[in-house]
Amino acid sequence: MRIRLCALAPLALWLLCLPLLAQDYVPPRDAWAEVAPSEAGFDPARLAAAVDWAREHGEQAPADLRDALVASFGPREPGYRILGPVGTRGPGNGMILRGGRIVAEWGDTRRPEMTFSVAKSTLSVVAGLAYDDGLLPDPGQRVASHVHGPWFEGAHNGAITWTHLLQQTSDWSGTLWDIHDWADRPEGDDPANRPLHAPGTRYKYNDVRVNLLALALLELQREPAPQVFKRRVMDPIGASSTWRWEGYGNSWITLEGLRMQSVSGGGHFGGGMVVNTRDLARFGLLMQRDGVWAGQRLLSSDWIARSLTPSPIKPDYGYLWWLNTGRVAIPAAPEGAFWAAGFGGNHVYVDRAHDLVIVTRWTPDLAGVVTRVLAALERP
Repeated sequence: MRIRLCALAPLALWLLCLPLLAQDYVPPRDAWAEVAPSEAGFDPARLAAAVDWAREHGEQAPADLRDALVASFGPREPGYRILGPVGTRGPGNGMILRGGRIVAEWGDTRRPEMTFSVAKSTLSVVAGLAYDDGLLPDPGQRVASHVHGPWFEGAHNGAITWTHLLQQTSDWSGTLWDIHDWADRPEGDDPANRPLHAPGTRYKYNDVRVNLLALALLELQREPAPQVFKRRVMDPIGASSTWRWEGYGNSWITLEGLRMQSVSGGGHFGGGMVVNTRDLARFGLLMQRDGVWAGQRLLSSDWIARSLTPSPIKPDYGYLWWLNTGRVAIPAAPEGAFWAAGFGGNHVYVDRAHDLVIVTRWTPDLAGVVTRVLAALERP
């Protein structure tokens, strides 16, 4: 109703409405403007049907995520064990933003929950902050030129670049936090003696190697990732104080005379990012706005462009972000759409072409949700 009155107001009153109507609206801390679906360009009935579909296709069992992890990875990963904190999940929930405002919201969006591999995309942003600070001037450089330690020694591991780690094409070989690289989603009859692939020539989704990236960034920035992310991203975008980012019980190192924990880039072995849906929506809005929040640039456009450039080895993957290259993953969505994705159906979908951010929790079929939301649009 407020938007409709602004549109009909005399010029003097209309000027007062500009902050509400401006395309760069961002929600202040502890508040968020809502807009009726019809005012945001949606058919209300179709959008409601899309939300109902998301609710109906959510997963709630087992509620204890320890049970879910053991059931998923235990039978196929040798020696699988949980090393970090693990919580429970509530019913599915989600948010849809257009123009930065809430168009639809369902479930408990204030409940902090594990996000699993959504943390990979937040780790990509932490790497971007190192890039913006000049600590990582060229992602194509070898990690060994910046990080000194046993992890990047030898001809194979020594050739790994930051880009290889960010695109999951490093094929790093070794053991980190008592987990062998080959024990994470093992391949072949004898994974312990797997053939090595030259770094940059083969994609493999692997949490151990992403955890290595987190450790390398800790060594580079000399500060734990949660502190960097809080100061540089979460506080400026008005996130709550309820989120946390954890590692494992054995992922502690001594740096600058202080004990620091290296975080995990997912919850495969426990730990990872625990955050509520509203905070994820703010993070998605920051990415949708190309790293700018309320007129302040928090992350460089250059880094975001690099992050969203398809890997030559896996075109639907960038720097730890999923891409809709060729409109293969979500045919109904524009090619420029991208998203973070985590185990169990945690997603942050960003669609600049339609000024949309969609966050889903415990809803595995992101394509199903996005397709129905886009079908509800009457005004692109």
